[in-house]
Amino acid sequence: MTDVLGNALKAYYFHQNTKDKLVTHSSISEEDEMPLEYLLRNFNEMPPLEQKALQLAKGKVLDVGCGSGSHALYLQQSKHLKVTAIDISRGAIEVAQDRGVNHVVNTSIYDFTTNEKFDTILVLMNGTGICGKLAKLVGFLTHLSTFLAPGGQILIDSSDIVYMFEDENGEHWIDATQDYYGEVHFWMHYKEQQSETFDWLYVDYNTLQRCAVYNGLNCELIQEGEHYDYLAKITKA
Repeated sequence: MTDVLGNALKAYYFHQNTKDKLVTHSSISEEDEMPLEYLLRNFNEMPPLEQKALQLAKGKVLDVGCGSGSHALYLQQSKHLKVTAIDISRGAIEVAQDRGVNHVVNTSIYDFTTNEKFDTILVLMNGTGICGKLAKLVGFLTHLSTFLAPGGQILIDSSDIVYMFEDENGEHWIDATQDYYGEVHFWMHYKEQQSETFDWLYVDYNTLQRCAVYNGLNCELIQEGEHYDYLAKITKA
């Protein structure tokens, strides 16, 4: 796949290119610009759910989908934790490394191999999105749990986008014959570059909890945000 996100990040970070914009498209909304400076934010600029997750992080940390490394940097510099940061975007990894993230790996969570076990696995910025489809959620959570040390935790966030199907009377209109309403198709473009379409999953907390519990994992709601978003903690039962 064309590394549209990585190329945009590198242009912004290394060459101060603030003119060209990264634009996102989805199957449920109009196109939108993604502010690249937001992907380089510090702790004080992060939303409360991310701040809470970083406050709860402990021990050896695996940062899944690390992007430009903002979470990893905070944990290294402010909490002095050992962080392994992984992302499928080569450009994002280059930016994260240049910003000072000590241990970065250009890989997906499914291809990631290590003998290490982690006390905290961070999967933030709608972390459930990575698995793409509801049918893959169980496998995704189970796979993440294989990297946990005894007593370890997965801190993952998502949003319930049912509000997007709400009418003026507060009624929700969802076609039960269609796929789960939180399954979304995304693509991006930056200058003349366009990504392939990829699947992204927003999942309501009750569904996440059921998937975890039915497969031998504990799931706890840690905090809810202001926009139907939430942070959850998953541990081995």
